[in-house]
Amino acid sequence: MAGGTVGTEDGAGTGGLPPGGGEPEVSDSLRTFGAVVQALREHAGISREDFAPLVRFSKHTVASIELGRRMPDPTFVERAEEALGNTGALRKAVRHLSRQPGLASWFRQWARLEAVAINLYTYECRLAPGLLQTEGYARTLFVNQLPPLGDDQIEAQWTARAERQRLLWERPNTAYSFILEEQLFLRRTGGVEVTRELIGHVLEVAEQRNVELQVMPQVRETHAGLDGPMRLLETPENQWFAYCEGQESGQFISDSKVVSMLQMRYARMRSQALTLEDSLSLLRRIQGDL
Repeated sequence: MAGGTVGTEDGAGTGGLPPGGGEPEVSDSLRTFGAVVQALREHAGISREDFAPLVRFSKHTVASIELGRRMPDPTFVERAEEALGNTGALRKAVRHLSRQPGLASWFRQWARLEAVAINLYTYECRLAPGLLQTEGYARTLFVNQLPPLGDDQIEAQWTARAERQRLLWERPNTAYSFILEEQLFLRRTGGVEVTRELIGHVLEVAEQRNVELQVMPQVRETHAGLDGPMRLLETPENQWFAYCEGQESGQFISDSKVVSMLQMRYARMRSQALTLEDSLSLLRRIQGDL
């Protein structure tokens, strides 16, 4: 079992981008860019401690960039160029940086498997899952994130989320199952219009033959999912993995015993939720009442 902390996938601070921007997974291009910064700095005879105030970033941030752990801010690139003689090397090098924007390193392992899964199951009790969110709904979550996100961070998160949503339309041979709590649509996150649009979008997605969507009714005497949201997937090699989220954590699960337990719970929830037809009827009724 492997886990990650700080931030979640589909919530207000999600898309996998850690609060405050976070540090992306190290890539060769980030390492190379960091090495160029360090080489130019050392050639100029400037210590990291002296360089930090010149670019007006903390010593920790400078170290993270030089070690290839952090995507450099455009402002950093411009200030570093000025401090290191305006050679143009950094402006050219930054164009070749690559990472998956908007996704934190701990979530990318799940996202990579999600992109090739043949079965993908999602139970959510807090908010509409990222694969089903509209732009208006997602931006409501991003704008209300605490601590607050900057405009660039919000754009990066929406871009990452919209890219992931293409899976629903581009992988017709993947079977998708969603179990969503009725309360997610009754809460009216973002207001009436945002909720009406969200329900319409969910109903549209549910029309696809490879998508099954069930609603867990608000009144239910027994419920197998009271321990929280979960995701399960099966790879083309028929291996199963799981992903679970908390308030400030995301955990990738490969332990077969734990995955089996979660499969058992998900199967029970399928029998406890409304049927496919009744689920869609309920959503249409909620939408009509808005």
